[in-house]
Amino acid sequence: MITTSLISLFAEPFSYIFMIKAIFGGAAVGALCGILSCFVTLKGWSLLGDALSHSVVPGVAVAALIGGPFALGAFIAGLLAVLGIGIVERNSVLKNDAVIGVIFTAFFAAGLFIISVFPTNIRIQSILFGNLLGISSADLLQVGIIGLICIITFVVKWKDLLIYCFDPNHARAIGLKVNALHLTLLILLSLAAVAALQAVGALLVVAMLITPGATAQLLTERFGRMLFIAPVLAALACMGGAYASYFLDGSTGGAIVVLQTSMFILALVFAPKKGILATRRRRDALNKEPAR
Repeated sequence: MITTSLISLFAEPFSYIFMIKAIFGGAAVGALCGILSCFVTLKGWSLLGDALSHSVVPGVAVAALIGGPFALGAFIAGLLAVLGIGIVERNSVLKNDAVIGVIFTAFFAAGLFIISVFPTNIRIQSILFGNLLGISSADLLQVGIIGLICIITFVVKWKDLLIYCFDPNHARAIGLKVNALHLTLLILLSLAAVAALQAVGALLVVAMLITPGATAQLLTERFGRMLFIAPVLAALACMGGAYASYFLDGSTGGAIVVLQTSMFILALVFAPKKGILATRRRRDALNKEPAR
């Protein structure tokens, strides 16, 4: 009797359509962001991911004002932000981190200003913290289209993107169009940020674009395996976060990021080769070796 009650309790979320949409929609968003996070980690674009996550806010605000699609507004704003960062960096003496800080705070502040001055039917909480439990069929279709675009791009440009991320100078030397590859990766990141906006909100998109790749990098030394591990971990975190939020009545986005961070901490400590414990064991073994 108790076993039956527990099974019924744990299966309860799946009796609601909105929970099924949230769990599987979150898995799709997580997998997409997990793949992109590998490239972000490899390129050292953590700050750029942070900038991108905040820069989509004015796009959503403007889209709400004119009655346009939120996804398109967010994508355009994110793309303008990363292009603006590149233009300012190339035409000034400022370092990359300073330029990113100026651009993303300017975009984020502009978005908040627009929302406060021109009230719309969107809630600032939904933009900042996401609303995965409120994901609609149209949102799922949007995630599916974004995912399809990214998958097709990866299949067609897989080797070129990999060479560019590892060594841009070598990519240029063998005749690859480095600027085009750079722009392609920025567009894919912007699309991923748009997809993640519904799940975790603008404030936490950066975690979706960084943490899965960083966790996978601790677990393997091969980039190909990273591309498998990161999306799996991210998808599991999104599904688990949506599921847990049903019982805890808490922020879904917060639960997702807490799970992702927990995975990262476990990998940081227990990873077989790169973890803290493994590193300490190797160091102790070297110290115990007799001097020759």
